[in-house]
Amino acid sequence: MENANNLKVLIADDESIVRKGLRSTVPWERFGMEVVADAPNGAKAWEAFKEHRPDIVITDIVMPEMDGIELLRRVKEAEERTKIILLSCHRDFEYAQQGIQLGASGYLLKTAFEDEELEGLLEKLRRELQRRPSPAPLDEEKLEALLFGWLSGSSGRFPAELERLRAEAWRFGGQDVHVYLVRTEGWGMPWAEWLKMKQHGTGNEAAIPYGGDACYWIVPEGLQEAANSLLIEAKGSHGRLKWSAKGPLGTSSGIAEAFRSLHKEAELERAYGVSGGDWPEPIQKAVRMLHEQPGSDWSASELAEEVGLSRSHFSILFKKTVGDSFIAFQYKRKLRLAKGLLRDTDLTMQDIAERTGLGDSKYFSKWFKRCTGQTPSQYRTVQKGESDRTV
Repeated sequence: MENANNLKVLIADDESIVRKGLRSTVPWERFGMEVVADAPNGAKAWEAFKEHRPDIVITDIVMPEMDGIELLRRVKEAEERTKIILLSCHRDFEYAQQGIQLGASGYLLKTAFEDEELEGLLEKLRRELQRRPSPAPLDEEKLEALLFGWLSGSSGRFPAELERLRAEAWRFGGQDVHVYLVRTEGWGMPWAEWLKMKQHGTGNEAAIPYGGDACYWIVPEGLQEAANSLLIEAKGSHGRLKWSAKGPLGTSSGIAEAFRSLHKEAELERAYGVSGGDWPEPIQKAVRMLHEQPGSDWSASELAEEVGLSRSHFSILFKKTVGDSFIAFQYKRKLRLAKGLLRDTDLTMQDIAERTGLGDSKYFSKWFKRCTGQTPSQYRTVQKGESDRTV
């Protein structure tokens, strides 16, 4: 088991005697280090790097499948802070010089170096790594506020903050990531707090709370299986736990879009009571279009064409999936939207009529009274009066 206080070391060399010799003869504990993995070629070393994210890599230059120079290049692109020691033979001298130019911390001749030479280099790297400032702790409230502002359209700062976090704070070792939206309604404990209680957080994943019952959880590819197992374990004791996920994702823009997509799916589920994952794709797309364009007055034929179905097939599938005919669904959706705008905003009747796709204020008022038995003004007065009394 890895000691979290030790600096982690990865050894890569195609000669097993070299790997075994370095593991057994170097007094790693004296330097506060431990060897977490060794690999017989560059390709396996790269996989081990992504899994363990070591602080120091000791690698041969000439290896099968991927040489040490390419391994060095990938490691430095993924995690610039990692220190790399090259092992070379005399004939590899030009490669060693290239490695130093790419950011290696030093190189040793495999046929000639003394123990003191390697130990001196390890001591130097230990001091450098211990002087390295730790990333500033995440301000979860600030991050949640930025995410909320971006998803609600009132601020555009979250993508830039996401880019900064990927570069400075989140240690994913160059791996693609999966973004989960975990919801704990009725559980009584936010997901981020549960992770801390279980002491699951390893520093190689990130959680962003979102309101009292939701949390965005960013997990690197190498930990996805463990993350899924943890969710299933939690679901076993807390049956109301829900989650959805997007990935794998390799760019900041892709990760940001995953946040937005998961948020929209959660909004649809809250609004209509059915998980998007349970819907056929054409119906999921149709309801998403209606939800995102509330002022558009789609007909069944137009929407059926948009999602690639005939009108009759669309109408049958829509009723079977949602439980209402398309016309009844539109009726309820517009009424729900109108009530929300009357209750929560000071928009004029004309503005609300336009936002709900109901034409002008006169028609909207007649339609609303026919649906509810109250004029829009009467409904607003009653709702705002009740709101004032509860404050």
